[in-house]
Amino acid sequence: MIMSMTGYGKSVVAFGDKKINVEIKSLNSKSLDLSTRIAPLYREKEMEIRQMVAQQLERGKVDFAIWIEQDAAADATPINVSLVENYYKQLRDLSATIGVEVSKEFIIPTLLHMPDVLTKTEQETLSDEEWSSARQAIDEALKALVDFRKQEGAALEKKFKEKIDNIAALLASLEPYESSRVEKIRQRICAGLEQIPDVEYDKNRLEQELIYYIEKLDISEEKQRLANHLKYFCETMAEDSHGVGKKLGFIAQEMGREINTTGSKSNNAEMQNIVVQMKDELEQIKEQVLNAL
Repeated sequence: MIMSMTGYGKSVVAFGDKKINVEIKSLNSKSLDLSTRIAPLYREKEMEIRQMVAQQLERGKVDFAIWIEQDAAADATPINVSLVENYYKQLRDLSATIGVEVSKEFIIPTLLHMPDVLTKTEQETLSDEEWSSARQAIDEALKALVDFRKQEGAALEKKFKEKIDNIAALLASLEPYESSRVEKIRQRICAGLEQIPDVEYDKNRLEQELIYYIEKLDISEEKQRLANHLKYFCETMAEDSHGVGKKLGFIAQEMGREINTTGSKSNNAEMQNIVVQMKDELEQIKEQVLNAL
C-alpha cells in the first residue's frame, strides 16, 4: 500500500480553561526533517514529542506546532494588591514629608507602573494530567495526518497504475515495427549492393554479417526486462508495508535504463516515437514517486 509524504493534521483538546492545539504539516523529503514550535510549558517534553512524530511519520519534511489558547480572564496578569498598598503608603508618607499633595488623578497610573505590581510571581508547571491531554492532541493530529497520507497514497497508486498500463501498451505496440524492420534492413543492404556496378559478393558471408548486424539491434532482452520491471513495480505497490517509495524509485530507474537502451537500438522512426512516449510516461512516474513514502 502506497502512502504519500504530503499530509496535514490538526487537533484541539480541552483541559480546564485551556485549549491545547496541535497542527502538523508534511511534504516530501529523503529523510525525516522535523521542525517544531512548542509552547514554553511543553518544551521539557520536546524529545518525547520528536520520538512520537518520528515513529508515526518515518520520512518527510514535517512542521509541528503545539500551542495553548486560554480564557482572557484566566490569562490576565493579576495585580499585586498588597504591594500596591505598600507603595501607596510610601507615596503618602513621602507626600507628607516633602509637602507635596498626592494627585488623585495620577496616583493609580503611577502605582501600576511601579516595579513588580503586574508581574506574575508564580511559575506554571506541567502536570501529568495536562501532559496526558497534550499527548492525546498530538496522537489525534498524527492520526489525521496519516489518514490524509493514505488518501493521497491511493490517488498516487491510481496514477501509477495508469502510467504503467500505458507503458505496457506502448511496449506491445513495438512488436509489428520490430518484425518488419528486419526485412527492411535486408532489402536496404541488398539494394545498396545492387547499385554498385560489377560487384561480386559472397551471399553466405552477407547473410552472416546481416545476422550479426540484426542481433546488435535486437531488443528482445530489453523488452523482457522492461516487462519484468513493470510487473515488479505493480507488485511492490501492492505490498502491505511502509516505505515502498524508495523501492519504487529504484525500479523506475531500471525501467528508464531499458527504455533508453531500446531507443538507442531502434533505428526506426515509428519505434523512436513510441520510445519517446514511453519516456514521457516514465518521467511522470518519477516525478510522483518522490512523494511516495
